[in-house]
Amino acid sequence: MNAIENASVQTPAMMKTLKIYDPALCCSSGVCGPSVDPELARFAGTIEFLKRFTTITIERFNMGQNPRAFAENVAVLRLLSDEGAQALPFVFVDDELVFHSRYPSREEILGVLGLEGESFREGISPRRGCCSEGGCCR
Repeated sequence: MNAIENASVQTPAMMKTLKIYDPALCCSSGVCGPSVDPELARFAGTIEFLKRFTTITIERFNMGQNPRAFAENVAVLRLLSDEGAQALPFVFVDDELVFHSRYPSREEILGVLGLEGESFREGISPRRGCCSEGGCCR
């Protein structure tokens, strides 16, 4: 089995749920319009990486487009009440707040998801790319 196949069956950590509560953005990812925020672009890349190489459930809510998701989550309502909308984004793993007020790096996300081991990263690191051994990722 290659590293990517190992990663897809690796651990129960893959069964986790990642929920991101974004501030009001122009579109669901925030990576649109004439001037793209580089942090949003970087984070969008991390989300795409997770979708491609893990089985983690990812839910993303935009305050401007999904206000009901904010209203229905007691923890989110409490955070908004205590800290205000400037504390967004909120990032939860299995309903536990793990980051707020900023978008975490790929390494930070992998760490809180328990996916930081070499067996997971081998062959799919941003520096080498998953296709470095002559094949192409599908």
